[in-house]
Amino acid sequence: MKSLRLLFLLSLAPLALPAAAQTPARNPQIDYPGFRALTQSVEAQRRDGLIDFARFQAEAAKPGTLILDARSRDAYAAGHIKGAVNLPFTDFTAESLAATIGADPNRLILIYCNNNFRNNAPPVTLKARPLALNIQTFINLVGYGYSNIRELDAVVDFTDPAVGWVTGPDA
Repeated sequence: MKSLRLLFLLSLAPLALPAAAQTPARNPQIDYPGFRALTQSVEAQRRDGLIDFARFQAEAAKPGTLILDARSRDAYAAGHIKGAVNLPFTDFTAESLAATIGADPNRLILIYCNNNFRNNAPPVTLKARPLALNIQTFINLVGYGYSNIRELDAVVDFTDPAVGWVTGPDA
């Protein structure tokens, strides 16, 4: 009888394995479906926030506007648009963004990344188009509650004096 019971239990094991394999362990601190939903929800907002270089410059000149450079500290120090503030994307948290952007979640934020420069040379080496830093930066800013974002939708040469390219972490 014992061997019959054991045989019966062993025969059920293959049925339980696929069910267990289909239920992956979940990290409660990671929400990929939420990220997908956020990404889809910001599509029109991002499209409407794309601006040309002339408008980027005009918006940058307005008091209170923040130009956010989310590239690495080293890339920022090697060169950035004058007036930009650096907060590397890898350092984005609710606290670091609030400290950088300030108390007003409606503050105008201008963003740009490597893929806005045709030079394809350090410190703005091109990234794969679907992985351009502007995309992640925009999605994360909205996800953290900032909605007044404009993204540079132009390809410029950082050696062009009109760009206002400066070097050094404090430039």
